[in-house]
Amino acid sequence: MLNYLWAGMMMLGIIYAAFTGRMPDITNAALDSSKEAITLCITMIGIMSFWVGLMEIATKAGIIEQLSRKLKPLIHFLFPNLPDNHPAATHITTNIIANILGLGWAATPAGLNAMEELKNLEDDRRKYHLPGKVRAPGTASNEMCTFLIINISSLQLIPVNVIAYRSQYGSVNPAAIVGPGILATAISTFVAVIYCKCKEKPDAGQ
Repeated sequence: MLNYLWAGMMMLGIIYAAFTGRMPDITNAALDSSKEAITLCITMIGIMSFWVGLMEIATKAGIIEQLSRKLKPLIHFLFPNLPDNHPAATHITTNIIANILGLGWAATPAGLNAMEELKNLEDDRRKYHLPGKVRAPGTASNEMCTFLIINISSLQLIPVNVIAYRSQYGSVNPAAIVGPGILATAISTFVAVIYCKCKEKPDAGQ
């Protein structure tokens, strides 16, 4: 759908430029935008490599494992029907930590792995009659929905992407977004948790 929207906007721009005699502006804009896109990609690759490298070091040093233990009560609160020491818990914790640090690149693989493990859990519930509401095949479980909503709301202490974009486009103080970013994402995450808990009520005791 987005491909059609972007293609439509570009076609409208070209048609408008053709009728108003501004085709040279279209050519210049295309060349300038291409150059700017490459420059931005190079900047983001450097930042991504730095932060993802730090995440890898933290994982190898056992810091992520220690943080996982610290976050265990939070994970249990958010996912009360998730069995203790389930593989999904580790991936969920890694995803949350990466999102808090603003590392969407590192959060995505962990998120995909978490969803895969939650799907396996749902299959095991149907097969072995484990605790938790069993849903029809192909239907997202409470844990899947909760994880998706928490991942989208994404509390961030260091919005690396936005800081990089502001720096790239000449902001005098790129890190000024940190305070508003923390406030906005804290509110969105709080609302997400409340929403998930309200939606979990019908399944209580199952």
